[in-house]
Amino acid sequence: MNNFQENSPASISAPVQEPLVPKVQIREGLLIFLLAAIQFTHMMDFVIMMPLGPQLMRVFNISPREFGLLVSAYTFSAAIAGFVSALFIDRFDRKHALLALYLGFIIGTLGCAIAPNYGLLLLARVVAGGFGGVLGALVLAIIGDSIPEQRRGAATGRVMAAFSVASIAGIPIGLYLASEMSWHAPFYLLVGLSMLILLVAVRFLPAMRGHLTNAKRGNPFRALKAMVVQPNLQWAMALTVTLTMAGFLVVPFISPYMVANVGFTERDLSYIYLFGGLATVFTSQWAGRLADKYGKQFIFRWAAILSIIPIVLITNLPPVGMVLALTVSTIFFIFFGARFVPAMSLITSSVEPELRGSFMSINSSVQQLGAGIAAFVSGLIVQETANGSLTHFNWVGIMASVATLVAVWVVSRIRAVG
Repeated sequence: MNNFQENSPASISAPVQEPLVPKVQIREGLLIFLLAAIQFTHMMDFVIMMPLGPQLMRVFNISPREFGLLVSAYTFSAAIAGFVSALFIDRFDRKHALLALYLGFIIGTLGCAIAPNYGLLLLARVVAGGFGGVLGALVLAIIGDSIPEQRRGAATGRVMAAFSVASIAGIPIGLYLASEMSWHAPFYLLVGLSMLILLVAVRFLPAMRGHLTNAKRGNPFRALKAMVVQPNLQWAMALTVTLTMAGFLVVPFISPYMVANVGFTERDLSYIYLFGGLATVFTSQWAGRLADKYGKQFIFRWAAILSIIPIVLITNLPPVGMVLALTVSTIFFIFFGARFVPAMSLITSSVEPELRGSFMSINSSVQQLGAGIAAFVSGLIVQETANGSLTHFNWVGIMASVATLVAVWVVSRIRAVG
């Protein structure tokens, strides 16, 4: 571990208000790389379900509502697990908590890989979501603990670019394996890759106990109490809900809609995520740097307002050529990511360091709950016609646009505290 604690320009220590005990120095570049790798597998496990939608609906002969439940089961499970973990997650070394959650996530993903039917796949998604949802919150908490506020936006952008990398590399490869072998194959790939990352993290991640040594110990309900009495945290939660619902009303049914209405084949779906992910690799990091330079609220407002245009376009797209369809979907994903980077950085900064782990777990639960509700509601609204096409997707677009405008209003109420 000493090689991560040597004095070097790349080493940083998390800012604290009361430096009672010096925090362990962590090499910033390596820490962000490992967090991004973990986030990559976690995000790929979640997002792979959306492009697999047409195949799963065909193989299991399920309706849009049942597919929506398959997506929302993951997020509902993550929400419940996040609320429970918030009561005790700040009591543990961040490294130990991260590794334990990651192992549980791998077991859940293995369950998805071996599931023989819809019911067992649904159960496996519940297990994977329970661990994966808390895992994502802990990654953001570690960033908040370890990266100074003035560089936190850029660091958040780099870690959240894992979604883009998952889209560029993971989803096209996963869809190729699914089309050539079966829908089980992408999950087997994820299990193998996650095991490698777990071994690397065990070997190279240093202990992260700064939040324990520098913070006063309190009861596990402290974060919940803070949310009740602190309007700033309530506004942060409101931003999470509105922003998440604005995205996940639309995202789960992009792939089924593209196949059923626009004219894509199941193999063509990989291009949506390839080009969308490739673009957001750069734009997410650009949004993070702009947020650090010009202000997180300012960048969020513009990104959110502009995102309404591709939301309306993609939910009303008629049968068109592939180039035009991919242009619309790519712009949608660019602004989808550009909204989340400054928003998550601002939310991370809205809570004191000693409460950050618990709060981010609760916030992740709220985010997952919002995503689950949005996916479920979208599944109720979108209907399949006799000829196989989907209707009422445009209604979903209107709801997502309204939620986006509400998020723009909410963000001005949040202030950074640490």
